[in-house]
Amino acid sequence: MDLQALVAVLMVVSAVALLMAGYPVALTLAGVALAFVAVGDLLGVMAPSFLGALPQRIFGVMTNEVLLAIPLFVFMGVMLERSRVAEDLLEALGRLFGRLRGGLAVAVVVVGVLLAAAKGIVGATTVTMGLIVLPTMLRHGYDKRLAAGTVAATATLAQIFPPATVLVLLGDQMSNAYQAAQLAQGNFAPQSVTVSDLFAGAIVPAFGLVALYLVFLVGVAIVAPRSSPAIPPDPDAPHGLALLRRALAVLVAPILLILAVLGSILGGLATPTEAAAVGAFGAMLLAARPDPRAWAPWLGLIVVVIATLRLLSSHGLDPRSLAAGDPAGLVPAVLLAGAAALLLQPVLRVHREKFLVPVLSRTAEVTSMIFLILIGATLFSLVFRGLGGDDLVHRALSDLPGGTAGAVLTVMLAIFLLGFVMDAFEIIFVVVPIVAPALLQLPGVDPVWLAVMIALNLQTSYIHPPLGPTLFFLRGVAPKEITTAHIYVGAIPFVVIQLLALVALWVVPGLATWLPALLYPR
Repeated sequence: MDLQALVAVLMVVSAVALLMAGYPVALTLAGVALAFVAVGDLLGVMAPSFLGALPQRIFGVMTNEVLLAIPLFVFMGVMLERSRVAEDLLEALGRLFGRLRGGLAVAVVVVGVLLAAAKGIVGATTVTMGLIVLPTMLRHGYDKRLAAGTVAATATLAQIFPPATVLVLLGDQMSNAYQAAQLAQGNFAPQSVTVSDLFAGAIVPAFGLVALYLVFLVGVAIVAPRSSPAIPPDPDAPHGLALLRRALAVLVAPILLILAVLGSILGGLATPTEAAAVGAFGAMLLAARPDPRAWAPWLGLIVVVIATLRLLSSHGLDPRSLAAGDPAGLVPAVLLAGAAALLLQPVLRVHREKFLVPVLSRTAEVTSMIFLILIGATLFSLVFRGLGGDDLVHRALSDLPGGTAGAVLTVMLAIFLLGFVMDAFEIIFVVVPIVAPALLQLPGVDPVWLAVMIALNLQTSYIHPPLGPTLFFLRGVAPKEITTAHIYVGAIPFVVIQLLALVALWVVPGLATWLPALLYPR
């Protein structure tokens, strides 16, 4: 190993060691990078002028339209956390399934899927379900370990179900890595992989994982019925068709929101950023909880928007005609003004309910943290590339025994182990830019399959003891009778299930590539 390669390796080792010691991620990445620029200059293996490319890279982050979806999806998740959607879903579905052994656990998984697809943030989903679900399961006699494990595993579905924040960030990083890999192979008209590809690729594996969860919970209910008893009937609660109607009424709003966001992305009607804006507005509408009899204005809004779009399309109008005072643009301008007036209603209502300012504050906090890490990681990856780290990683992975399979297995094992000490964002920003370009140059590695494999692996890192972040979130909100040991032991079977799902995706790559190929043929 030459001196330059040794410096690159020491840079990565130093960053990982400092992160394990608990130093802030963004400052650690940026600080280590700047320190090793000085080391590289001192040893004559890197010129400080290489940092001249940094402003352009940061500007690229700032102008990346895909990353605009992050604050909107975060806003959607935080706003839904403030609403009572989770409580209503659990109450209705718990009564619907609860009369069966294990039925409440099944209801928890179904609610978790809906919250994961609507929120997309693991921490928010964990806290919400820990506060609502755990006390209910314990009150009805569920085993403490099973209850804690079910809640923890279900909350992490927000990691793999679109529109997960992790998938948006992973999609952006994978797109950059895929283009870099193709350019390194001499393809100067590279294909792209988008966040929409990842959303489509994650759907089948995510539902497959949910199916494995349900099989496990049903099996536990059969083998050990005392651990997941049936809920005794409540004479004051609705029964029969009334109960079914109540469940369907509660399900309509979140399902419509999910279909509006994911359907518009997968159907090619909107980009992830545009769909995120739709989701943010839908979350405000759910949090405002308007009277069902007052839905007429929203139907009118849909009519206004459709009419505006049709009018603009039929007359070949664009925003410039409105700005220029063209009389033909008067009608669209009036329609858009009416739509804007209707859009203000849920905003004003959530503001009166004291929701809007706290949600905006939390959204700004989370978004700032993510982008600060991204800027630090951008500097880190730039310096690592300047030290020849890309070539070093490519040679190391190419020389591993087992060829492509050996290289992918090694990276997956490394990500799994790093999950004990590093957050998913840290792994995405630090590890993926280093290993993904080298992996994507190997024969037979599909970028969507690799991204979904990494996402599923990262999901496992959220709950495996002893340092899974979800376990700490749950520990913070769990009732006093739930101990740390209950949470750890309860999570282990679900970690095994997730590893089985990862193996299945390894053996059958079509689980991740079939739907994107169907929706977006190349």
